[in-house]
Amino acid sequence: MALDGLTVSAIVDELSQLVSNNRIEKIYQPEKDEILIIIRSKGSNRKLLLSCHSNYPRAHFTTLSKENPVTPPSFCMLLRKNLTGGRIISVTQPNFERIINLEIETYDELNIKKSKMLIIEMMGKHSNIILVDNETKKIIESIKRISFDMSRFRQVLPGLTYEMPPNNKNNPLSLSNTDDLTDIIDRKTTIQIYKALYSHFTGISPLIAKEICHNASIDFETPINKLDDLEIRDLFFSLSSILTIVSSKKFEHLIFQDVSNKKYIDFSVIPIKHLSHYTITEFDSISELLDNYYSVNDHMQRIKQKSQTLRKNINTKLDRLYNKLINLKRDYDKALKGDHFKILGDLITANLYQIKSGESSTKVTNFYSSTQENIEIKLDKRYSPSKNAQNYYKKYTKSKNALVEVAKQVKVAESEIRYLEQIQNSIEQCTTLQDLEEIYTELVDGGYVKEKSNKKKQHHKKNSSFLSFKSTDNFKILVGKNNKQNEEITFKHANKTDIWLHVKDLPGSHVIVQLDERQLSEVALTEAASLAAFYSKARNSSKVAVDYTTRKNVRKQKGGKPGMVFYDHYSTILVDAFEKDIQKIEKTSSD
Repeated sequence: MALDGLTVSAIVDELSQLVSNNRIEKIYQPEKDEILIIIRSKGSNRKLLLSCHSNYPRAHFTTLSKENPVTPPSFCMLLRKNLTGGRIISVTQPNFERIINLEIETYDELNIKKSKMLIIEMMGKHSNIILVDNETKKIIESIKRISFDMSRFRQVLPGLTYEMPPNNKNNPLSLSNTDDLTDIIDRKTTIQIYKALYSHFTGISPLIAKEICHNASIDFETPINKLDDLEIRDLFFSLSSILTIVSSKKFEHLIFQDVSNKKYIDFSVIPIKHLSHYTITEFDSISELLDNYYSVNDHMQRIKQKSQTLRKNINTKLDRLYNKLINLKRDYDKALKGDHFKILGDLITANLYQIKSGESSTKVTNFYSSTQENIEIKLDKRYSPSKNAQNYYKKYTKSKNALVEVAKQVKVAESEIRYLEQIQNSIEQCTTLQDLEEIYTELVDGGYVKEKSNKKKQHHKKNSSFLSFKSTDNFKILVGKNNKQNEEITFKHANKTDIWLHVKDLPGSHVIVQLDERQLSEVALTEAASLAAFYSKARNSSKVAVDYTTRKNVRKQKGGKPGMVFYDHYSTILVDAFEKDIQKIEKTSSD
């Protein structure tokens, strides 16, 4: 699902048509590995996204908007200084590589024309965005600096001469006949055909390699040494027919989707016949395709990355609390045996007359036992019998006090665990960076994490929004994604007669069904319960218990953590918590 040479060719073709000889208006850097260039094109502004994300590197026009940092990163400032107002002269793809070169003509402070090259290398973890002086070929700066310590083969640092990434593959566009193919691919090897194709040629991905084999009616896992001359010829013609699409620029823009789980399988700029059993969606442009394909995955990946430290922090605290709870319960079980110390003290007191000082133990009749058997009691021979009895009474008193204190600590630990597990669940529900920021602020306020001392003051950000749905029979359903939103929908947006739901005995979202003076329907109740189950720790489980009651029966815990509530007079419904069960519920915009 990564960009291959064919896709890059389609991107270059589109950019060449739309941005050549157009000026760069503005430059932003919304992410540490992402540049957004505003280009004046055909009477309107277009947003060109350049990303060197290790999982989702790409270049295309986008309609999505992102919040930019208050203080632009240094690389962004340098690009603004060098490229703002510049005219894009050409867009090229060298050697069918996953590289796009934007040649940009600018004027320096002395109004002297200069030529710069903005190079976007889209190669997985080695992806980069590099600004080069086109006249001297010297690197001006890069979004990722690569030192000798990081790579012995190629350094990317200001002042060095730019060199393309090392590559021992061949350009498939240079093939002219079957002999050229066999000269490159050793027919004696046992490597599978499709692996040989993408290993020996630039721009050929595993997807395209399999399609070449499919069109040649050859099993892609067949070893090279098993092919006869006719099959080699068919393989060459199959490869040539695909490359003809590239040279003629007759691209299609296709996404292949498994409709059973609504998951994207792959995308391509040529027909992929071996994926024809999937649902195929065609887009008007490569930018529209990539914007659609990557937007959700890239966004959620970034949220996951930015929440990683928070997750680790919460997991560490939870592990400590789990261990603490085990130890507390062990202490509690030990304290429960305290009554035995009182019995020993009583038996020593009742037999003082026959116990001699300096004895290490004594045998007495246990009159507390129904069988009246003898019992041996250990004594500290340093003390008198009376003092030994007092020591056992002290152990009894200590155990009794421990029961109260340990029970109190168990309650506190369990409450902390419930709260942090709820935070854990809230992090999983985050769909925006604002959601994550609200959780971070809550944890700072609660003393669970330290506020970053180097965090710069930022302009006030709008609060994130809770989720809003409409049931099949038009009841509005609200779902909180974190504790702040849970409190907001429960105590600000819900009337006392509205219905409140929460998964039973597990971390999860508060859910509100707004009745608007209507009678709650079975349909709305079931769908709201499915949402409560899905947005909880029970996601993707069957027969999940969900409690529901009127909002007036829900109360904040006095002195409790945000989002923690008590509720009573409730009923319970069992529902499934699978994605397919909530897809039929219409999602609407929140207030």
